[in-house]
Amino acid sequence: MIGISEVEAATEHIAAHVVRTPTLPSPGLTALLGAPVTVKLELLQRTGSFKARGATAKLLSLSEGERAAGVVAVSGGNHGIALAVMAAALHVKATVVMPRSAPARSVEMAEAAGASVRLTDDMAGAFALATRLREEGLTLVHPFDDPVVVAGQGTVGLELAADAGDLTDVLVSVGGGGLISGVAAALRDRRPGVRIWGVETEGAEAMSEALAAGGPVPVALSSIVSTLSAPSVSQLTYDHVSALVQEVLVVPDREAVQGTLDLAAHAKVWAEPAAGCLLPAARRVLERVGEGAPLGLVVCGGNVTTGDVMDWAERFGLR
Repeated sequence: MIGISEVEAATEHIAAHVVRTPTLPSPGLTALLGAPVTVKLELLQRTGSFKARGATAKLLSLSEGERAAGVVAVSGGNHGIALAVMAAALHVKATVVMPRSAPARSVEMAEAAGASVRLTDDMAGAFALATRLREEGLTLVHPFDDPVVVAGQGTVGLELAADAGDLTDVLVSVGGGGLISGVAAALRDRRPGVRIWGVETEGAEAMSEALAAGGPVPVALSSIVSTLSAPSVSQLTYDHVSALVQEVLVVPDREAVQGTLDLAAHAKVWAEPAAGCLLPAARRVLERVGEGAPLGLVVCGGNVTTGDVMDWAERFGLR
């Protein structure tokens, strides 16, 4: 389990390389949800998502030999962008493996940063290729199954705890579980009374299925939200979520896309559906804990094009 000392150490290590993103009250979301809402705007982070934190923490932990050999990452989008950009900044050669379902913009951004991008048919194939490249000498920068990466993501929670006003409940999106594991570890120490809720989309339910099964299991992926589409969680993230998180809620893709539109209209931020899913989940949380409970939302990323969102909106009849 990651402790507060690891998160504090990660904060010190990565401070010169990442942004301390704003933690702000959102009048628009407060009016929309009927409860005080505070947003942690990780979409304003370097590379457009929280992933820069964990990638930087891992890159800074490498030995000289590992830096010289290079690194490899598997990504549905944001982790690959983050590793490509931060590796270039730290002069480390990076290879990023993505499924063909990854957003074209994510592939372009990783390539523009100088990474070698390899595409596979699906996410399971991406992890398999990364394993082979690791056997050839590259260091794997795993998106969530690494305590150094989880501690890096936990710096989000440390900042939220320091900068937010009163909160009773914090909602965090879940893919492989690295972000929520780190955030939960930090909040358990700094704000032990706060309830933490995970949010997944239907067809990307790796954590909720793991919780039902009593441990990590492979899952079938069908969600449009590629950045939440992990083929399974890890024992590391499962242990954190099962111990520290109130519940993992699952929302349909349609509601996640509507949440993206609502974030634009009411919070004035352009987020991806991986963050949009927090709004329908927030309504469910308020139904359970009581109207008016002060909420914190970790707006995890904004790497999505207007074209993608408009296409999804049309597909789900949201225009």
